[in-house]
Amino acid sequence: MAPSTPRLVVPIDLKKKPWEQILPLHNRWHPGIPPVAEVKVGEVFRVEMVDWTGGMIKDNDSAIDVKTIDLSSVHYLSGPIRVLDEEGKPAQPGDLLAVEICNLGPLPGDEWGFTASFDRENGGGFLTDHFPCATKAIWYFEGIYAYSPQIPGVRFPGLTHPGIVGTAPSRELLNIWNEREREVEENGLKHLKLCEVLHSRPLANLPSTKGCHLGKIQKGTPEWEKIATEAARTIPGRENGGNCDIKNLSRGSKVYLPVFIEGANVSTGDMHFSQGDGEIAFCGAIEMSGFLELKCEIIKGGMKEYLTPMGPTLLHVNPIFEIGPVEPRFSEWLVFEGISVDESGRQHFLDASVAYKRAVLNAIDYLSKFGYSKEQMYLLLSCCPCEGRISGIVDSPNAVATFAIPTSIFDQDIRPKTKVPVGPRLVRTPDVLKCTYDGNLPITKNPSAMT
Repeated sequence: MAPSTPRLVVPIDLKKKPWEQILPLHNRWHPGIPPVAEVKVGEVFRVEMVDWTGGMIKDNDSAIDVKTIDLSSVHYLSGPIRVLDEEGKPAQPGDLLAVEICNLGPLPGDEWGFTASFDRENGGGFLTDHFPCATKAIWYFEGIYAYSPQIPGVRFPGLTHPGIVGTAPSRELLNIWNEREREVEENGLKHLKLCEVLHSRPLANLPSTKGCHLGKIQKGTPEWEKIATEAARTIPGRENGGNCDIKNLSRGSKVYLPVFIEGANVSTGDMHFSQGDGEIAFCGAIEMSGFLELKCEIIKGGMKEYLTPMGPTLLHVNPIFEIGPVEPRFSEWLVFEGISVDESGRQHFLDASVAYKRAVLNAIDYLSKFGYSKEQMYLLLSCCPCEGRISGIVDSPNAVATFAIPTSIFDQDIRPKTKVPVGPRLVRTPDVLKCTYDGNLPITKNPSAMT
């Protein structure tokens, strides 16, 4: 007998706000957020999702929505979903939840997405000291391919995936998160040398009632007020999975998530049509609404069997990811190297973040020689299927990072030649949608770079 059609457990109406949905969405992690649905192991079920901003970014000709966005309210997640075994008993703390991605895609009738970089005073990004302005590119989907009017001459197949899949934390784990992240926010600028090179701020996104949505819990009630002051933001990935942004988690992939509370309470969102390794612009994937068709399995006692704690408690574990068999095929790549020497020429010790920043900057500067603005290439390398690697992490003092770009996504040959042809150097228009930067923070420029 053929399998039944996946059961829709979280529907989305794109004409309604995230908090107006039949099953209201949430944007925080907390064990007290109640589940909106139940599923049994082995059942294929469908979850629909808004884009991570809940529709705040529009398909229009302006980037002002990116510049002024209220980031206190993201990400909007569908769920939590309570997972039961064959006998109807919920998953238990210490279990491992295997979540298989059976199918996924954009929501019908909403086949478009966006890539953006935030204003340096409002979100920033990996290269915000080089690109302080809010920018935006719109992408349209033709089957598996994406193209953008703002970045002409580029077309590539997407490796569609959810940016976020995670389980609810226990109260003990939630307290661990909040304590360690508060320490970073309060003392990081004094002690963390990397803050001098990477300029995204704040250093951590601490619990805040502003922009908080807790699903079924009614705003303004004593329960909401209490949970909202404790609930963790969804911005970073953590022990529960969450915002890992692993671009290869597409059809056929499995995510093995630790279970911290009864029922697991898995949530998902932040759908991407495509993304490059690192998602360097922060809003750097092709963000879209979408759906997942999932199937769960409970591995009893799986945390102890398969996840070794790398920290002071048994909760300091991390998920395991199994990549599926479906991905675009590219045979030719152009690879850029970076080492752990920053733009001022200062040596850092085996710092992979500095090395990766240099590799990406090298790629952006190189590609801008072929008629593109650097802003176009910043957004493109955030969302196209490029490959980032830590290529060397033992040869003191330089970490080596590499950034590989598939050459076939361009409509021209971007490889170095004895003589650079004149044609490709012509300026391509239009450029990305762009706002002015009105802040006063210093901007980093390579003093040796060509204008």
